[in-house]
Amino acid sequence: MTEAANTVFHAGTIALLGRPNVGKSTLLNALVGTKLSITSRKPQTTRYRIQGIANRTDAQFVFVDTPGFQTRFRSALNSAMNRGIQIAQEEVDVLVVVIEAGRFDTADRDIVSRMAKVGKPLILAVNKSDRIRPPEMLPFLREVSQAAGFDAIVPISAQKRKGLDALLKAIRPYLPAQSALHAEDALTDRSERFLAAEFLREKLFRTLGDEVPYGVSTVIEKFEESPRLYRIFAGILVDKEPHKAIVIGKQGEQLKRIATAARLDMERMFGRKVHLEVWVKVRHGWQDDSEFVKSLGYD
Repeated sequence: MTEAANTVFHAGTIALLGRPNVGKSTLLNALVGTKLSITSRKPQTTRYRIQGIANRTDAQFVFVDTPGFQTRFRSALNSAMNRGIQIAQEEVDVLVVVIEAGRFDTADRDIVSRMAKVGKPLILAVNKSDRIRPPEMLPFLREVSQAAGFDAIVPISAQKRKGLDALLKAIRPYLPAQSALHAEDALTDRSERFLAAEFLREKLFRTLGDEVPYGVSTVIEKFEESPRLYRIFAGILVDKEPHKAIVIGKQGEQLKRIATAARLDMERMFGRKVHLEVWVKVRHGWQDDSEFVKSLGYD
């Protein structure tokens, strides 16, 4: 009997946790091998929990990307995001806290402390490890190892896709011995409609200034499918009238650039042509409207 035949298959769920902008979404995309979770340099880019599925011959890893812990502002939106984090940590099999190499501040320590109390396998992924020199890495790893009883500490670089196999190897023993949770060709639990809205929101975050994105959301109002073409009708929600003009830009050029970039992402993901129509609406105070936030699909 071959070694492969003797291998016990493992499958389970893993939460990616950490403060904003440590690279959780980039890590999810690198592990899955395709873009699922949107990224930008701005905090609050990730607002929803999204699963990314990485299949290997001996295991299925179902990663759950979560928003960064929201502590700066209090709103119905931020409360919903924090509930999503709470649900994720309660439902998964393994917790992976992501930090940046060379930086372990009060926010990181607080998250590690909270996760250590959950009572689940706890792994520390030290992202962006390529940015500091090896002589500096060892003292840093010794420092962070004292923060909790980690089951493993793994230096990685999500952007350069380094250390990912070591991270999977560290996670696998803590997943239940069971058959796959999803079909072998599955990539995520989210629909194409959801991904379309997220790709559009990413372009808003990447294009607009620092103030506007936090008052912006996106909705797909109609999603028409045919074998060769998706016709997608999307709305951009802003909470202030001046922001509408900023999003649209002079003679509509800004909105056109945003929509074009989002459409190209959609076509790459969906594998077919996309006809995308986008318009901008003002909805004052939508972030503080708990019922409306819920209608957008937040927990």
